[in-house]
Amino acid sequence: MSELTRKVGVWGALAIAIGTTVGSGIFVSVGEVAGAAGSPMMTILAFLIGGLIIVPQMCIYAELSTAYPVNGSDYVYLKNAGSRPLAFLSGWTTFWAGDTPSLSILSLAIVSYMGYFIDIDPMIGKLIATVLILGFMCIHLRSVEEGALFQTIITAVKILPFILVIGLGLFYISPEHFSDPLPIIEDGKTVGGVGILALLAGISATSWSYTGMNSVCYMTGEIKNPEKNMPRALIGSCIFVMILYVALAIVMTGNMPYLELIESSTPMADALRHIPVFGEWAGTFIAIAGLIVICGSLSSVIMYQPRLQKAMADDNLWFKKFSEIDPKTETPKFSIIVQCLVGIMFLFLADITTLLGYFTLVLCFKQTLTFASIIWCRKQSNYSPMWRTPLYKFMLITAVGSSLILVASTFLWAPINGLIAGIIAIATGLPAYYYYERKNKV
Repeated sequence: MSELTRKVGVWGALAIAIGTTVGSGIFVSVGEVAGAAGSPMMTILAFLIGGLIIVPQMCIYAELSTAYPVNGSDYVYLKNAGSRPLAFLSGWTTFWAGDTPSLSILSLAIVSYMGYFIDIDPMIGKLIATVLILGFMCIHLRSVEEGALFQTIITAVKILPFILVIGLGLFYISPEHFSDPLPIIEDGKTVGGVGILALLAGISATSWSYTGMNSVCYMTGEIKNPEKNMPRALIGSCIFVMILYVALAIVMTGNMPYLELIESSTPMADALRHIPVFGEWAGTFIAIAGLIVICGSLSSVIMYQPRLQKAMADDNLWFKKFSEIDPKTETPKFSIIVQCLVGIMFLFLADITTLLGYFTLVLCFKQTLTFASIIWCRKQSNYSPMWRTPLYKFMLITAVGSSLILVASTFLWAPINGLIAGIIAIATGLPAYYYYERKNKV
């Protein structure tokens, strides 16, 4: 057997999209957005608009995924747009600097939340992270149905702490906090911007909170009725996450003074301390919630990411062994195991994840190219998506434009390092691509 079968329903697809998107970052991002937006109401509006501008991106992914209902996501779309080398570079960079290193990042993040309860030696922490990766790997090796069921359950569980915070926090909101004046610093200037500039800064600050929904496209070839379920999963997850984030922003800005919110390094924990139900237990609650949330994200990444290398191997652009499917479990067993082992390897390489973080610019630009690829895909004679993007030109411009904002902000974070990472990606990826293509001609 070399082909995967369609056994994941709409709930499993939603769980992958939501489970990948909602991570521990939301625990601090509301404070960061508040600092950029300049006022409580602008903070809430920034999350609302930030979510709305992601909808066009998910519409583009929905159309492409129904036009090419196979595993592989960006790699597949760039390849069908007519650029096989660019498609390979996309998969190459994603494997070495994106999805695989995220296994070490997420597992170590879980260990750091465990550190709230008990002191953990760094080496012991890496061993615990190794066990976590292997444990989730075993779950997703059993079968795609069991993996999807587990992902659905853990995603539902990881959302519960946020629902609890929202449900209880709404009862203790102090309306006067929404009109807190802009804080003044010593030189007489206000924190953040004012008006539309402040709003734009706040929207930009929400960008990272909404990334990850397109991860379900890695598994399009295993989603039942992709013509219906892919648009539902992509757009539905975007709307759900947007509502969740806006509600959290309302609760947090409504329960604590604005100046305290923007100065806090742990804004959600501090916000919970203003809610009598949590009080002194706020830190413990956040630590437990963090453990659950990141476990859900780790599980999601282990489930979807090996499908990319399977797709590349099917095209003879990766090690052929990665294309194999276990006949009993119907999972890309070899691909899952190897990627988990590479993720574990990254655990023990000092500061490697920090260095690989500079490839974020490349990964962001790759996504921009994916949105633009629909222009060339639509020109292909065999292009027949089962779902089409409404208001196509507007959606395309918005998707590409909002993605470029993320590219620009990433570039400003580390411009030289980002450019060097791009050069390295091309300098290592192109020789690998031509190596595989020469093998294909033999």
